[in-house]
Amino acid sequence: MDKLKIGNVILENNLVLAPMAGVCDLPFRVLCKEQGAGLLCMEMVSAKGIYYHNKNTEILLSTVQEERPISLQLFGADPELMSEMAKRIEDRPFDILDINMGCPVPKVVNNGEGSALMKQPRLVFEIVSRIVKAIRKPVTVKIRKGFDEAHVNAVEIARIAEEAGAAAIAVHGRTREQYYSGRADWDIIRQVKEAVSIPVIGNGDLLTGQDVMAMKEQTGCDGFMIGRGAQGNPWIFQQMLHYLETGERLCKPDMKEVAEMLLRHAGRQIALKGEFTGIREMRKHAAWYTSGYKNSAKLRGRINEVHSYQQLEELFQEVIQKSDT
Repeated sequence: MDKLKIGNVILENNLVLAPMAGVCDLPFRVLCKEQGAGLLCMEMVSAKGIYYHNKNTEILLSTVQEERPISLQLFGADPELMSEMAKRIEDRPFDILDINMGCPVPKVVNNGEGSALMKQPRLVFEIVSRIVKAIRKPVTVKIRKGFDEAHVNAVEIARIAEEAGAAAIAVHGRTREQYYSGRADWDIIRQVKEAVSIPVIGNGDLLTGQDVMAMKEQTGCDGFMIGRGAQGNPWIFQQMLHYLETGERLCKPDMKEVAEMLLRHAGRQIALKGEFTGIREMRKHAAWYTSGYKNSAKLRGRINEVHSYQQLEELFQEVIQKSDT
């Protein structure tokens, strides 16, 4: 499996967990690391949140040594504030600082942040260059194809990011207007790869090892960022690595494996956030974990009625017993 070098950081492989808000918290990241992810990306963190010492932001910044190497993703639109906050947090235990220029959520975009930055190339240069000058760690940028089909400018933004000192760039092959619908345009990833000399990480519709191979052949990109395919499926990294190394497809985990992973995830979630919050956040993860399995729709209804780890454990012990009969 190919290693990937981003600045002075060398990854054991080029499979990257995407920075998904509400998904890639500490407990989930650790599970993905155990399954072989080469780089983990944290949930995006607000530069303003860091400035105002926001309590929720502090939780988002939590990391453990076993996760590394890890990328911390910062979002904002003020170059001075972004660079100052990057400097403030530089001594924390992360390895790469990523700048979010891809988030499509209205409350982010309406503040001129996330994917809205792609509409302002000069501001992109100022943000990236100031952060690169402010810190010693490698700085990367995550972008989309463009803001909409009338403004497809990923190649232009990638060149600007490289000129400003970015060490790598990740490209999601959809516009902001698309959100996550339709097929990702891998050809725009190819165009970016041909336009810059820094590593390019492709993102969009990577669900299997075959998809990774196909993207590699079509785009020539250096790394592969896995987003929604990892939801409820930390095994995706092991499955992809196995396929890329052997050409063999691993079987889908059975319900016992799923239950064991889910309960480990829940235990970590509760340890970090307390039972009340941890269990409620696990409901969406549990729905993803069990999707596609027998009676999953009925099971999701029961998961939503769970209020404690004990109830969750009892429910899945029952599920395992039924799957064994």
